[in-house]
Amino acid sequence: MKAVRFHEYGGIDVLRVEEVARPVPGPAQVLVEVRAAGIQPGEVHIRTGELHERWPAMFPSGQGSDLAGVVAEAGSQVRGVAVGDEVLGFTHNRASHAEFVVVDDVALTSRPVGLPWDVAGSLYVAGTTAYATVFAVDPGPADTLVVSGAAGGVGSLAVQLARRRGATVIGLASEPNHAWLRARGVVPVEYGHGVAERIRQASDGSVDAFIDTFGDGYVELAVELGVRPERINTIRDWQAAAEIGARTYGEGSAACAVVLGELARLAARGELEVQIARTYPLEQVRDAFRELERRHTHGKIVLRP
Repeated sequence: MKAVRFHEYGGIDVLRVEEVARPVPGPAQVLVEVRAAGIQPGEVHIRTGELHERWPAMFPSGQGSDLAGVVAEAGSQVRGVAVGDEVLGFTHNRASHAEFVVVDDVALTSRPVGLPWDVAGSLYVAGTTAYATVFAVDPGPADTLVVSGAAGGVGSLAVQLARRRGATVIGLASEPNHAWLRARGVVPVEYGHGVAERIRQASDGSVDAFIDTFGDGYVELAVELGVRPERINTIRDWQAAAEIGARTYGEGSAACAVVLGELARLAARGELEVQIARTYPLEQVRDAFRELERRHTHGKIVLRP
């Protein structure tokens, strides 16, 4: 079967699509024939070696956590899923960017009727991360929440989940994404020089919580706006969070099939919109990451084996 591999840390050019042995599921595992698998910014930082101390790679390394597909084989002790079932789920083994992947049965949930494959295959990391960030700052109807990177893969879901809680949400994004944010009840604000004053104007001077999905000084901005550290959450700037006592809830804080299933049902009912920016065949994985690394994509980029 074909799978994405890299044999050393480096840029996009270290990515290869190679022929590898088809994996065999263990007793409580299933083999999924992958129909769609999302790509993530975190995979870039792992591949370049920036996160070696936190998440070291073992070479040759695969990549990919998100997945959706059809169960091709099931181990002897598998429960709740059978051959032929359509599923979405996740793996922590950096292996979903492939034609087949072995997954623990507890890491899968059924694909709801009507949920597109591209959405199902890109929901886990962005969806559970967004869920965790909103949980971390606990916005309610009396709160004004700011979200940086509000049109990105995580941010676009976080703003919707926060709006479902009744919060006033200010989304930092470039002007071309403002109409999309407004249509979902979010107050759009242009990022860049002068953003603090624009946020103050949009919020009447009061900001209660801040979700940072981008890094690059937004934790400091939240402090400048008067947000208490316990109501600041970042998924990118761990050092800044540690310095002030802010939160760093991310995908790992909501990494379970129960949360994923809830998000999938919301998406299938049209109550949570998962934007798909573009899909690429597996063989074009380098092109997919070139687009991702421009950091201006509205929504998710998906590989289709």
